[in-house]
Amino acid sequence: MESQVRGGTRWKRFAVVMVPSVAATACIGVALAQGALAASFSVSGQQFKVKAASLEGDGFVQYGAIDSGYTLSGEKTIHPVAVSAFNSAEITNLCQSVVTPNVPIFGNVSLILRAGTDPKKPVEATKLYIDLDDLSADATFTNINIGVAAGSSTKGPGIKSGEVANKQANPYGFAQEADHASLTGVEQTAWATTAGTFKLSNLHMAISTKGEECY
Repeated sequence: MESQVRGGTRWKRFAVVMVPSVAATACIGVALAQGALAASFSVSGQQFKVKAASLEGDGFVQYGAIDSGYTLSGEKTIHPVAVSAFNSAEITNLCQSVVTPNVPIFGNVSLILRAGTDPKKPVEATKLYIDLDDLSADATFTNINIGVAAGSSTKGPGIKSGEVANKQANPYGFAQEADHASLTGVEQTAWATTAGTFKLSNLHMAISTKGEECY
């Protein structure tokens, strides 16, 4: 960890934040093609990868939680995650990939989504939550507080609705928050994401029967 510079702390390859994924379903695909997905949505039970050139987020908080989901065979799974949340975020050159393994005839099939390829028209998200277990990036946090109670954070959107009641997050547990987070060279794996609004510019979505991923 480097010392604070100009009101921010820069961490190299810090496993912290990311960008969301989109489910490989026709209904969500239609919404994305129209340029925006409003109201909350989530992807859970299957790991996905995300890559982005940059993410600029206002109102950041990160805390620990537990995600649960189901495998393709219907078995329940539990995953410890770091939840990274933003009041708002802008993302450039976004790539998201979700692989469905062992599809009859085809083998591994992946959905690959790209958006925000024009720096002047980034992907935009509000009330963004990402449940991740690995991330690499160059990160700068402005006015960061480390060691606050998760339920006491005032900079970000707070703990996700329902997580405390379902005992998925501890409101008295460790958390960190910042006024602003700036990340470049983002590569992450995650299990779930929710957002109030997720607007994608220059959207391109494709299916690959070669099991390709963003990285």
